[in-house]
Amino acid sequence: MLDVRKLHLLRELAYRGTIAAVADALSYTPSAVSQQLAALERDAGVPLLRRTGRRVALTPAGAALAAQTEAILALLEEAAAGLAAARTGLTGPLRIGAFQTAVRTILPAALVALGRDHPGLELMVTELDPAAVPDALRSGALDVALVHEYDFVPAEPDPALETEPLLEEAIYLASPAPGGTAGNPEATESREPAETGDPTETGEPAEAAGDPICRHREAPWIVASPGTLCHVMAVRACQAAGFTPRIRHHADDFATVLALVAAGQGVALVPELGVMGPPPGVALTPLPTRRRTRIACRNGARCQPPVSACIEAIHAAARVLPVGRG
Repeated sequence: MLDVRKLHLLRELAYRGTIAAVADALSYTPSAVSQQLAALERDAGVPLLRRTGRRVALTPAGAALAAQTEAILALLEEAAAGLAAARTGLTGPLRIGAFQTAVRTILPAALVALGRDHPGLELMVTELDPAAVPDALRSGALDVALVHEYDFVPAEPDPALETEPLLEEAIYLASPAPGGTAGNPEATESREPAETGDPTETGEPAEAAGDPICRHREAPWIVASPGTLCHVMAVRACQAAGFTPRIRHHADDFATVLALVAAGQGVALVPELGVMGPPPGVALTPLPTRRRTRIACRNGARCQPPVSACIEAIHAAARVLPVGRG
């Protein structure tokens, strides 16, 4: 009979591409991963890996077995959920991951509710970028996580995960405020006096005058760290407006971003959760682009009582936020 733990390693190799990456993600040594995969190959009785020098690739049989492993692991999650449902009360560790603005605005109320209703749960929160969530869920480092995608950065479906919608936010262009509009989310640059007449009177091209992002093509930009979804979103939004942003500052905390904007250090794109309580000196222009947040867990884990309770608490916390109201 094939060993599930070895099948898990094969599935991870199909996903990550190298034995070293699998070992790093699952806290094994590369030699241990190699040994386990060799043992799986012997158990299967057919070649699963094709070795070329120091690299390995899955054979057609190996790729087919890795794909079937997704369903096997999901069934095991469901079996574990059935056993958990038979217990009295919810106990044990529950590992939750979320991006920074969600940790600050959504999770506190959810954690309070979970701690009150299920005191036996050991709640552990990790702040991380959504780009790191799939690996963390696959490896078991997280049980539930919040992820997001932008119009300019759509998420790729992951066969190992299941997700459900949580909320949708507007994206704002944050810029140094003209007199009287600082800190007002309803204030837009289209309300500046120069915009009330013929756009050509401003000395800008008509196209730039009608596009808040394009009007700041010469400004310095404040964006998130390279490799994060927020960084990719900002760059792609500017490229869609016809230019590459001139990045002056990198900051991942939107409160810091808004403080830099208020100090006249540049402009930035900030989602709705990030502009709750903006500082004076910042004008916020709503854009047509959106950020959509989803709750993610491993396939089959949604019906586990601790995971289900966590997801329901997150939904309840998000419903009372003044976000996505239109």
